[in-house]
Amino acid sequence: QVQLVESGGGLVQAGGSLRLSCAASGRTFSAYTMGWFRQAPGKGREFVAAISWSGGITSYADSVKGRFTISRDNAKNTVYLQMNSLNPEDTAVYYCAKDRVFRRLAGTTSNEKEYDDWGQGTQVTVSS
Repeated sequence: QVQLVESGGGLVQAGGSLRLSCAASGRTFSAYTMGWFRQAPGKGREFVAAISWSGGITSYADSVKGRFTISRDNAKNTVYLQMNSLNPEDTAVYYCAKDRVFRRLAGTTSNEKEYDDWGQGTQVTVSS
């Protein structure tokens, strides 16, 4: 099991930026796709972005495409989510998660059922 710890959340004004980090324990981090999900108050958890184990393939939810960027540093066992042009609709708890499939051939997946290790989440609040 991989331990995931998110950081970087906080309160920001609309139009601002935040960078989330997710530090992973374990030696096999670099072999797994990593994803970011979020859950707003009263809503279900939704996919935000994912990055393949090699870092060469990324995918995004339509709602964040062009504003958010996912990246990873396998040497540091860390995945990042750069969030720009934030708006109040981005307010949520953000979670990082590890894919259950070793070196997924398809690159990424947006299906949360395909992720088996989750962090505790970090709160992002965007004020208008």
